[in-house]
Amino acid sequence: MVNSLEKLINGNDIRGVALEGVEGEKVNLTPEIVEILGLAFAKWLSIKKDVKIENLKISVGRDSRLSGENLKSSLIKGIKNGGSEVFDCGLASTPAMFMTTVLEGYKYDGAIMMTASHLPFNRNGMKFFTNEGAIEKTDLKEVVNIAKEMKAIDGVKKGKVNTIDFISQYSKFLVGKIKAGVNSSINKEEPLKGFKIIVDAGNGAGGFFVDKVLKPLGADTEGSQFTEPDGRFPNHIPNPEDKVAMHSIQKAVLDNKADLGIIFDTDVDRAAVVDSHGNEINRNKLIALISAIILEENPKTTVVTDSVTSEGLKEFIENKCGGKHHRFKRGYKNVINEAIRLNNKGEECHIAIETSGHAALKENYFLDDGAYLVSKILVKTAKLKEENGEDIHNLIKDLEEASISNEYRMKITCEDFKEYGNKVLEDLKIYCDRREGWEFEVPNYEGVRVKCNKENGGGWFLVRLSLHDPVIPMNVETDSREGEKLIVNELNKFFSGYENLDIKALNK
Repeated sequence: MVNSLEKLINGNDIRGVALEGVEGEKVNLTPEIVEILGLAFAKWLSIKKDVKIENLKISVGRDSRLSGENLKSSLIKGIKNGGSEVFDCGLASTPAMFMTTVLEGYKYDGAIMMTASHLPFNRNGMKFFTNEGAIEKTDLKEVVNIAKEMKAIDGVKKGKVNTIDFISQYSKFLVGKIKAGVNSSINKEEPLKGFKIIVDAGNGAGGFFVDKVLKPLGADTEGSQFTEPDGRFPNHIPNPEDKVAMHSIQKAVLDNKADLGIIFDTDVDRAAVVDSHGNEINRNKLIALISAIILEENPKTTVVTDSVTSEGLKEFIENKCGGKHHRFKRGYKNVINEAIRLNNKGEECHIAIETSGHAALKENYFLDDGAYLVSKILVKTAKLKEENGEDIHNLIKDLEEASISNEYRMKITCEDFKEYGNKVLEDLKIYCDRREGWEFEVPNYEGVRVKCNKENGGGWFLVRLSLHDPVIPMNVETDSREGEKLIVNELNKFFSGYENLDIKALNK
């Protein structure tokens, strides 16, 4: 199985099937594989940092998945057999694991989180960190190559294993940030006193936020739901983008007459919120909200987003908030790296955020951290109430949104899907260039993005190649069903000429 390790690479993470139970999905992320990858990461880290492997300190954590504890034990075994010292953080969030590499008193050489984000119960994976952030895909390939070259695990010496409660330390860090941010003249120690705040953790790892962050700040959290870790995810998928999950937190907010609702994904690197009226603040709205907050603190800064954000959001960021919108590629790591690149070349950029809810702030190591994102929103919520009793939703009241926003996913049915998909996109550029009433978005960093005049549907569409899957997604935004139909029907004519493209989605 070691020879097929490349198949487990998903972006800059490891992802695989860890449990039986889903028809057609064979287990390929075994304890043995995890053990070897743990040792391989330690060896890679030793080379990267030029530190003897027995002098390394590496932390490990897991989310609530059923396979988590067993795989974490194998991970610890692999690292320990290489001679490195291990710090077992138990149930943790992905951002907390990164923080073990930078927080004063810890500053470990590396960290590994066992998680597969919002994927089904039978999946699991690994995210690797140094104090520079999540490792890149090229780094992960080096780790995998080291693992493939190992014929057996021969320990230099048995490393020491320590059990620590790091999530409590990480929570204290968040509490301190919120207190300092609110700087309340009424109640410095409990700035959230008088607030009713509901958390939905989806039975993932985010339940800590209730008892360890909100309650110490004085918030009333009664009505919070699914905060107990349960890897079966019996209530709903722990994913802020899931409609069932979002409806659940909206209902909880309204039923409990809460001031704010918070929903996390499984490993807490993503989040969304719900206002006191039950309105979801997600995707473009969430980007608008955190952009408004960040631009108030850092006027004229650049906001980097992924490629599917709306025209209304661009208008909001640039004309309502006075910032600059830099629409880049899909993939949270792409967005984060672009923000870092802009800063390095002298363009001030304080936020990188993908529509999925991955939000990374310059002030927080450009770490995509759902709990930190929520903390910034909580600070603003408390300050608004103390200043003038204003609701957080008022910050985005000027955001214009298209009434129709849909994504169509067309499957590529041939083996070399990337070459085929790129050929389709090149042909599409030629097709669109000849079409009257369609205008290319400039600049554009991913796929084919086109603005349509009113006679041709209005709004815009984006056609791109998926980062990892044999899929061509097409996003369409317009102000009417008729406009959407015009755009989709016209593109249907084009796509119907490709025999290795399944376009059934366009006909629904």
